[in-house]
Amino acid sequence: MPHPSQPGYEPESPCHYRRALEVVSSKWTVLVFYELEEGSKRYSELKKRIEGVTQKMLTQTLRQLERDGLVKRCVYPTVPQTVDYTLTTLGLTLIEPMRILHRWTEAHYDSVLQARRAYDGRLDAADGAEPDLADAANSDSD
Repeated sequence: MPHPSQPGYEPESPCHYRRALEVVSSKWTVLVFYELEEGSKRYSELKKRIEGVTQKMLTQTLRQLERDGLVKRCVYPTVPQTVDYTLTTLGLTLIEPMRILHRWTEAHYDSVLQARRAYDGRLDAADGAEPDLADAANSDSD
């Protein structure tokens, strides 16, 4: 592990779960994984297939995934240079958890939207006056 004064130093998080969520919680990460699940892809293929991703965000996402050991970048000595990306063995271990989250989303997202509408409706009915959470907590303890 690098010394705190060296580039790349990251203090170890006391909560590994939180760090893991940081790694995979980006929508771009999930979309890159879905594309690479099918096999290696060139950068230009990823850019075309992931709707709305900018070149900057795709580059940052791929670099972070490579740094975390989830994606392997292969450079071929062609003119122009050809680069493709593939999931590593470690990256492949995230496919099933992502599939489970995808299935949960398909099964329950309508309920999430319904809950949001109900919550927003209560706020609108109260003229947008959101109750003070500190006051609500104090009244519960009375």
